[in-house]
Amino acid sequence: MRSGVVTEEQGRQNIYAVEPQVYIDAESRVGFTEYAEMLNGRLAMIGFVSMLALEVVTGHGLLSLLSSL
Repeated sequence: MRSGVVTEEQGRQNIYAVEPQVYIDAESRVGFTEYAEMLNGRLAMIGFVSMLALEVVTGHGLLSLLSSL
């Protein structure tokens, strides 16, 4: 990391960090992008594992639990 040094009138040094260069991410995050597909896949895996855990804990499937309400 670079740093800048400025010497004041009284001889004191003001040491500061140089600000990083700002950039704009040009990649769109709307629609069928790689980011959206990864997020959808992860959410689907969480839902599938949750359904399996529900069936193991209760002994009934999701449809039988919903029909008993």
